[in-house]
Amino acid sequence: MQATRTTPDAAPLRPGRLAALRSRLLTAVSGDPDGAPAWVLALAEGDDEGYFVEDGPAWTVHEGTATFVAGIRALLLQALHPGPMAGVHDWSRYREDPLGRLSGTVRWILCLTYGSKTQADAETARVGRFHARVNGSYVDGAGAERAYSAADPDLADWVHLAFTDAFLTCHETWGRPIPGGADAYVAEWALAGRLMRVQDPPTSRAELHARMDGYLERGELRGDERARDVVRFLRKPPFAGRMGFAYRMLFASAVATIPRRYRRLLGVRRTPLPVITATRVVLAVAERALTSGGPRANDRARERLRRLEREGRAAPDPGEPGARPASA
Repeated sequence: MQATRTTPDAAPLRPGRLAALRSRLLTAVSGDPDGAPAWVLALAEGDDEGYFVEDGPAWTVHEGTATFVAGIRALLLQALHPGPMAGVHDWSRYREDPLGRLSGTVRWILCLTYGSKTQADAETARVGRFHARVNGSYVDGAGAERAYSAADPDLADWVHLAFTDAFLTCHETWGRPIPGGADAYVAEWALAGRLMRVQDPPTSRAELHARMDGYLERGELRGDERARDVVRFLRKPPFAGRMGFAYRMLFASAVATIPRRYRRLLGVRRTPLPVITATRVVLAVAERALTSGGPRANDRARERLRRLEREGRAAPDPGEPGARPASA
C-alpha cells in the first residue's frame, strides 16, 4: 500500500534502481507504474471527509509497508475456511492474473480508507456486484456439503476477521505506534466489516481473537487440498530476480506471525532464520522506493481534506466539541 517515513533507513540505492523498483511496486499494487490510476486520482475529489479520520488508526495501519506482508498473511488465513476458499477456487482469477487480483484488493482498501464516502460507497458497491455472482457449494469442516454465496454474512465474517488480524499483527510487528492502540484499529475497521455486511464485527483485539478461535474450536476451519493449493501458489513469487527473493522473505515472515494452531492446519512451519529482522530491511527498501516519487494515496486524500477546510466544509478537529469520532 502506502509507505510511512518512520522505518529505519535502508541501504542507499542508485536513483535509477530506486525509480525502477518504485515503478514495479506501484504496478503490482495499483496497476499503474506511476501509482496514479483514475481511482487514486479520485481520492483528491469528493465533497466529504470519508469514513476514517485523518491519521487515525486505519490511516496509520494502511499506509505502512507492513501491508505487503499482511496481504499474504490474510490470504493464508482466509484459505482455512472452505466457504470463502470455494469462492476463490471457483471464481477468482488469482492464478491467471495474481497482480491484477492484488491491485483490485488494494483499490478497495485504499478507496475505503482514504476516499470520500461517495467514492468508498461506490467501490463497495463494485465489489458487491461481483460478489452477487459468486455462488456454489463446498464441503464444510464436518464433511457436509453446503451452498455458499460471497454475499453471505457468515463467510464475510471470517474474511473480515482474517484481514483485520493480519493487518493489525503485521503493523504491530513492523510499523509505528497506532493512535489509540490495537483496540482502536479493530473498532475503527469494524466499519469496513459492516459495509461488507458483516454482522456485529469485533471492536477489540480480545474479541477479534476470540471470534477467530471460535471458528477453530467449532471445527469450521480445515486445511484441505484447496487450502494447501493456495499455500503452494503463495510460496511461488510473482516476481523474478531480487523482488522474487524479497517476496520469499515476506512469505516466510507472514508464516512466522501466524499462531501455531493455524500453521498446523495450513501445513506450514516457521523458519528458524531471522526473517522478522530481515523483513524490516526489505520493507525499509520498499519504503525508500515508494517515497522517492510523487504523491501517494494518503497525500491525495489530504488534498481533498485541505480543500474542504478552505471551503469551510471540514468537520471540527477530533479534540474539539462536536467533532466526529474516529469510527464515524
